[in-house]
Amino acid sequence: MKRLLLLLLLCGSLAGTALADGTRSTTAPVEASMLVTGTIVVAPDGSVSSYAVDHPEKLPSAVVSVIGKNAPRWTFKPVLLDGKPVTAKASMNLRIVATPMQQKGSYTVAIRGASFGQGVPGESISKDVRTPPRYPVGAILDRVSGTVYLVVKVGRQGQVEDVAAEQVNLRVLGRPFEMARWRKELAEASVAAGRKWTFHPPVTGEHANDPYWIARIPIAFNIRPMGGPSPRPSYGQWQSYVPGPRALIPWLDEKQLAASAVDAVPAGGIEPLGSGMQLTSGLKGS
Repeated sequence: MKRLLLLLLLCGSLAGTALADGTRSTTAPVEASMLVTGTIVVAPDGSVSSYAVDHPEKLPSAVVSVIGKNAPRWTFKPVLLDGKPVTAKASMNLRIVATPMQQKGSYTVAIRGASFGQGVPGESISKDVRTPPRYPVGAILDRVSGTVYLVVKVGRQGQVEDVAAEQVNLRVLGRPFEMARWRKELAEASVAAGRKWTFHPPVTGEHANDPYWIARIPIAFNIRPMGGPSPRPSYGQWQSYVPGPRALIPWLDEKQLAASAVDAVPAGGIEPLGSGMQLTSGLKGS
């Protein structure tokens, strides 16, 4: 049966979504997003001294505008060096989301998630062996693409002690029971692979002697439509998807989880939770 692949049309600004073959309807909330990268400089008092986004000429004007409106107002936990606050510079990942409004053809653009640096090399866990998951046969037959956001708990020897799928976003539409099955298939494949991964524990810094470490890792499952474009969007292009529910993870501190963004790290990357500069203000408006 033909599946409804999500296509996002970008003509200078977000114009709308084209959902394919019209044989069935769905009430699934379709979003579009992009990951914007850059750098940020934070003053000793935690205020933003300056920031820069990569390749602003490739970004829609609405995206540049919403970042410019909010970034200067952010505040951070001061970065300490030998117990004293210092000026700090970090990488910046921003998840920009466009959601449709009631007025047809209108969208709200907002910063939904962010991460700021991952600390000094050697002060947080890093990749060792990470064999990709096998693409579930059922998902291949149904032409299902999506992204699974894993959370892993890594022990002192670098072995994964626990792993869970926090959220699964799909790039295909279907009936509710179909979408639930697709999410389950992608999540189970990702968790099975994640249990076999190994990491390099930190060797220095304040977290080197922690009993374990937590990290978030996104895994992308992509199928290229016959004769279609690459499923991986270029920088500055929107990608449409149906966001999945965010799962509660019993072994994870919910305060730590809530303080970080599910999707503010590129596919294939790693976000050690609790590392990097800590935002103390909200991301604020759209």
